[in-house]
Amino acid sequence: MPAAAGELLLGCGLQQGESSISGKIDVSVKMERPLFIPIILGTARQGRQSENVARFVFEQTKKRVDVETELIDVRELPMRLDDAGEQMKDAAFSATIERCDGIILVVPEYNHGYPGLLKHALDMNLKEYIHKAVGICGVSAGPFGGARVIEGLLPVMRELGLVTIFEDVNFGKVQEIFDEEGRLLDQSYVPRVDKFLNELIWMARVLRHGRKTIAGVPEE
Repeated sequence: MPAAAGELLLGCGLQQGESSISGKIDVSVKMERPLFIPIILGTARQGRQSENVARFVFEQTKKRVDVETELIDVRELPMRLDDAGEQMKDAAFSATIERCDGIILVVPEYNHGYPGLLKHALDMNLKEYIHKAVGICGVSAGPFGGARVIEGLLPVMRELGLVTIFEDVNFGKVQEIFDEEGRLLDQSYVPRVDKFLNELIWMARVLRHGRKTIAGVPEE
């Protein structure tokens, strides 16, 4: 392996194993602190099925020993509705986004789109998002699991400076996935969320290494 490639692996918390082809790579992370990846529940509607999804993803994320997380509910964010963007920035929310290494969005699909209140909340920050990873979990009552809302959010993520991973989780027919107490009924979502988290954590590690060690692009 070239020296430069070896330095990059070490910088990202990776060590070369006996054979990278055979997959024997030690990906144990040696960092100053765990990754911080909060989850944002993107709807405030009464009777929202997305809350069960957000709590399930939150519990799965908490199981990762190298990740700290918290659940952020847009219903509880202090937001003025007579202003927009950074003019209505909330100091606590901005500090959370500034500290984070990645974000998980749990977003229902309403009439082929995302909730306006989520966009209102996301627009409160800008520089805090730049060069950080984001993964999206779509939720719908229909069979496609919010596929259209995820597609609709991609240009928004790009404009905010976030790096969207290619793994999504689509919670279709959400009313059939959880029982009345919010317990998961379909266990196939456990490995699907695990795969999603693996990709998000990998991207968050790489981007954090880049933010710390590589100079940003000069402004014109």
